[in-house]
Amino acid sequence: MSAHAVEAAAPTAKARLQALGNVARRPLRVAGALGVLGGWLLLPQAALIALCIQRALVEGAPPRALLPPLAALLATLLLRALLGWAGRRQADRAVERIRVDLRARIARGLVARGPAWVRAQQSGALAERMGAHVDALEGHFGGFVPLRAEVVAVPLAILLAVFSVDRAVGLVLLLTMPLVPVFMMLVGWGAEAASRRQLRALARMGGHFADRLRGLGLIRLYGRGDAELRGIRAAAEELRVRSLKVLRIAFLSSAVLEFFASLSVAMIALYLGLNYLGMIDLRAQPLTLGAGVFCLLLAPEFYAPLRRLATHYHDRAAALAAMDEIAPVLDGAGADARAHPAEPRVPSAAGALVAAHGVALRHPGTARDVLRDLDLALHRGQHVALVGASGGGKTTLLETLAGTLPAAAGRLERAPGLRIGYAPQRPFLFAGSLRDNLRMAKPDASDAELRGAADAAQVLRFADRLPDGLDTVIGERGFGLSGGEARRIALARVFLRDPDLLLLDEPTAFLDPDTEAAVLQAILRFAQGRALVLATHSAAARAALPQAWQVRDGRLHMDGAPR
Repeated sequence: MSAHAVEAAAPTAKARLQALGNVARRPLRVAGALGVLGGWLLLPQAALIALCIQRALVEGAPPRALLPPLAALLATLLLRALLGWAGRRQADRAVERIRVDLRARIARGLVARGPAWVRAQQSGALAERMGAHVDALEGHFGGFVPLRAEVVAVPLAILLAVFSVDRAVGLVLLLTMPLVPVFMMLVGWGAEAASRRQLRALARMGGHFADRLRGLGLIRLYGRGDAELRGIRAAAEELRVRSLKVLRIAFLSSAVLEFFASLSVAMIALYLGLNYLGMIDLRAQPLTLGAGVFCLLLAPEFYAPLRRLATHYHDRAAALAAMDEIAPVLDGAGADARAHPAEPRVPSAAGALVAAHGVALRHPGTARDVLRDLDLALHRGQHVALVGASGGGKTTLLETLAGTLPAAAGRLERAPGLRIGYAPQRPFLFAGSLRDNLRMAKPDASDAELRGAADAAQVLRFADRLPDGLDTVIGERGFGLSGGEARRIALARVFLRDPDLLLLDEPTAFLDPDTEAAVLQAILRFAQGRALVLATHSAAARAALPQAWQVRDGRLHMDGAPR
């Protein structure tokens, strides 16, 4: 499928918003219905107020005669307040459901994109998509969507009621009503573009700040604190300018809409005043004070839903802009599947767990192959040391065999049901206890299994010396552990996973000779009956394995013989 066809097939931001709304369709509909009922209650509310004024000021009724309509008015006000509260609860419930669902979909999209794509992104920008960009949808689903039914049903009911009392007032409302949605559309286009620029500036600032915070120690070491502060200040200034532009458009549109609504109400008030003074006579019968008050009370309420919709129209523009920013993550699975067709799962090499045929490896975004013309077959029980100069492609080969990096060319095949255990050179450890980090590989592992894997990977050699043992809490990215200790945690994860194929990247780096020998023995014991590829610069590790693959000049040489 061509790029243009893929782009054409991708859903629009409006379609994505509508699909998100389907997750909480019922509470959104209930919120809209409650808003309509509350709006319709404006009619009896205005009628009761007008009745009280007519009886008290014109008919001279005693206070006792006003008690029934006043009690009905109080009940109407309480019912409207109750409907408003219930509608708000339903809208909030819908927003929360949509927010949780969208964040889960973003997480699934990131997993589908794979670690190669995620590593190329700014972590702060990705966090902004999960946070501020998702929160930008709240106004759309919590305000704009429930109001759509109210904007149609409530002004129509008010218009019919006013027309039944005085046609001139109804005609003023009817002629001025189209001005509001037309102006909303004109302003909405500019608001959407401004919101999109503001969200992009927010993502840039979030990514910039998060990256600098992560490298704070290095920044201080090289004396770049003042320069980086200026960079953060510039990013914050850009965000401030973008945000003020969005607010300027919102204030301008609100002011114009208020002007039109106030002008219409003023025209109605002027008409009613001239009518009572006898300077205008467009009716067959005189207009009573109660009827005039009824029309005057409903005139501003006629525009109220439209004004609220205009306010939330900016939320809709922000939601559309946010969906455009989130879309690349949501489209991750489909895009990657089209870019990298599914690979055959059964190796052609007899009995091989993994087989490669003419494979070329390349980092995403680069034009040069790291390795080319790669042909290999890994069988159960085969143990290989992967050696070569730094930067030659050892880690790239391991990532491709593990399935985290797609092949740029050729065919890579894996046995069906193959379980792979990969311990990277720089393993990621989460903030939490050592036990929690080990359970990432097998959440339902028993304590005995956990300690067995930790013992085999030589984790207990340092964990038992800690005050809380495996319950010792470490910081994000393994803060509090040495590089060698973090690698042993990653190795224990692999052991706990019980894989068919072990892919280990420098598992004995930063270890003293005695610990290295113990780790190598544990690896070889565990690898019995399994396939093992161990990338290393260690002469001891190279000597412990029966076969060596050397990465040199962009090719893979097996035991010195080029393949």
